[in-house]
Amino acid sequence: MKIVETYSHLNGEEYLLVHHAEIYDEIKQVIAQVQASRFLTKQSKEKTMRGKQLFDPKAINAEFRRLFGAAGWKESRYQYYVTTNRKYLQDIINLPLQQQKRYLMEQGVEVPILSYKQTDFVKSRIAIEVQFGKYAFVAFDLFVKHLLFYSGDIINVGIEVLPVKAMASDPLGGRLMSTGVAYYEGEVYNILRHGRNSPPVPLLIMGIAP
Repeated sequence: MKIVETYSHLNGEEYLLVHHAEIYDEIKQVIAQVQASRFLTKQSKEKTMRGKQLFDPKAINAEFRRLFGAAGWKESRYQYYVTTNRKYLQDIINLPLQQQKRYLMEQGVEVPILSYKQTDFVKSRIAIEVQFGKYAFVAFDLFVKHLLFYSGDIINVGIEVLPVKAMASDPLGGRLMSTGVAYYEGEVYNILRHGRNSPPVPLLIMGIAP
């Protein structure tokens, strides 16, 4: 696959170019190794295109997992305790996990709630999410997951890899992806609408195509 467009939010791409140029090149090489034509294997069950061969997002994601894994990228989990009290949140956000629990219990929280978020690929404090799913999954990545890992001091930048809109369309007419799959142009638009500083985490969004 090839990178068609990129959008740098809060200097996400600039951070990579200055501090991790070799890793940035590695990411580009992994994307270039994915042969999208191999994954036109999903038979549509949608009424308007029943039986049509589409890109299989699960198979594409599995190929990215294989390639990034071979390059040393690993899954990471960030655990934290949940609170709805803003002051408590500000006090515990940078504390180690057990100190978070101890603090909440000292404030009278009898049973602190433990939670976690998981991201697929992390290396050198860089997180990558490859997303060929529905819109809601991308919004969760951008406005929750990357932000949580950043505020928890696990990463310095988050990368979101998305198909461009053209990947969903057959040049001869019709569609090549299921209805409702998020695409690069739409998600960059959503970020721009939120303003220059939202979400407050450096990001690089990459739009890819076959």
